[in-house]
Amino acid sequence: MEQWFNVGKIVNTHGIQGEVRVISNTDFSEQRFAIGQHLHLFLPNNQSPLKLTIKSHRKHKNFDLLSFEGYNNINEVEHWKNAVLKVSEEQLETLPEGEYYFHEIIGCTVLDENRKPIGIVNEILTPGANDVWVVKSKEGKEYLIPYIEDVVVEISIEKKEILIHPIEGLLDI
Repeated sequence: MEQWFNVGKIVNTHGIQGEVRVISNTDFSEQRFAIGQHLHLFLPNNQSPLKLTIKSHRKHKNFDLLSFEGYNNINEVEHWKNAVLKVSEEQLETLPEGEYYFHEIIGCTVLDENRKPIGIVNEILTPGANDVWVVKSKEGKEYLIPYIEDVVVEISIEKKEILIHPIEGLLDI
């Protein structure tokens, strides 16, 4: 079964020329939304995706504005609101060493230097300078772990484990 990865969600239309407003869910929006790239549109309650080719991309406020080949009118794209844009596993590019896709990190068990489990990464925040992993413990506590060299010691995607050096105050709640 083919695996799909979210790269954005259509939240509205923009203008009358078939442009849509997208909330990006990818670290690579410039590459992922480049002219000529293919995305797959998943409408709510519809299992078969619609393959789209990007005609234009530009940034506007906190959104990515996209238009697609063959869709030149607001009436053709208005029903796409709340649809999700995805790429297939084959479309994922090999990342440089030390960089990871969100789906590789989410679900990993976070351990301290003594291999004591802290919790599972269930969300990644991107506030600015570095990503922050939201780690939830068995007890339901949430820890915010910055993805920085001083804290993250080792990542094993194969084992789904992340070893960290908790700096002072990091695990205090």
